[in-house]
Amino acid sequence: MVDEAWASMVANLPENTGKSLDEWLAVLAGSELTKHGQIVALLKKEHGVSHGYANLIARRFLEQGAPEPADDDLVAAQYAGGKAELKPIYDRLIEVARGFGDDVDISPRKTNVSLRRSKQFASIVAASKSRIDLEIQLPGEPETDRLKASKGMCSHKMAVASLDDVDAELIDYLRRAWERA
Repeated sequence: MVDEAWASMVANLPENTGKSLDEWLAVLAGSELTKHGQIVALLKKEHGVSHGYANLIARRFLEQGAPEPADDDLVAAQYAGGKAELKPIYDRLIEVARGFGDDVDISPRKTNVSLRRSKQFASIVAASKSRIDLEIQLPGEPETDRLKASKGMCSHKMAVASLDDVDAELIDYLRRAWERA
């Protein structure tokens, strides 16, 4: 949903700001600004761009200068240091998700790993040194002792602190979310 919102904003840039994303990136190319806040401030003050669009342009400008990290690097960074003991749990969750079908897309990001089919059905977050939060998209599903309502990108989440927590109940919730996606 977030990716769709960003794509919509990019499409609406010319109508709402007078320039396309590429034109804004060209405007910024001549500047020596390297900090997000500085770029946002410049776009708002000098060009009258709203905060939301200035934020989008600044993010894209800064992202273009740095190569995208590889998926393996993103996952390795999430499970580095004190969170290293959680990596086998992550690996098991990925194994379970892949077992649902060939249509499961595993998309690592900086702070989480999104599980998608036609849309996101779950997200794996290394929440602390002692647990992973498995966020699951199951709108309308009642809360249980383990399945808690969430205000994040997904409707619910489950704390996963050990491999034993990746049990039949968790797999059933995850499969149902995949089936709905």
